[in-house]
Amino acid sequence: MKVDRRVAKSQEAIKKALIELMTEKSFDNITIQDISDRANVNRGTIYLHYLDKFDLLDKIMEEHIYNMSDFCESAAEMDFLESTVHCMEYFENNFLFFSTMLASEGASYFRSRFLQFNIEEFRKDVDITQGKNAGQNEDIVVEFVANAYVGVVEWWLKNGMPYPPRDMAEKVGELLERLV
Repeated sequence: MKVDRRVAKSQEAIKKALIELMTEKSFDNITIQDISDRANVNRGTIYLHYLDKFDLLDKIMEEHIYNMSDFCESAAEMDFLESTVHCMEYFENNFLFFSTMLASEGASYFRSRFLQFNIEEFRKDVDITQGKNAGQNEDIVVEFVANAYVGVVEWWLKNGMPYPPRDMAEKVGELLERLV
């Protein structure tokens, strides 16, 4: 189903407005009126697409988790370095969202979902039958690797991406090769 460009433009403005406002004040203190003013849309337009600000935030998070999932499927055809570069570029291109979500009080909820997504992805790569992880407990290895990855991404974003995506991908890739 094709979405009307005006609808898509309004939804993008609404999403961007919420994320921008979250960099300025607590989510609890953001009102629908704040969002509509920032997005330059009528409050009714927001309610046309979202139940409330919680639904809006949830939809934004779902969209990014879905995009990362979709991205991981397409990256499966790439070598490890290239797929990691693409992940880092995705984070860079969506810096406002990820840096805000990992730095705000909504961080624990989003971080938990982001971590769970990475646990599922790394579970596909961990082999405890041979090599450096032979005989290890799969759950522990996967938890360790996923938490390390999420922590490094979080650090990178919170510090304003001090290294370009390719450099980060190479550094993270080298570390992950030691673990997975």
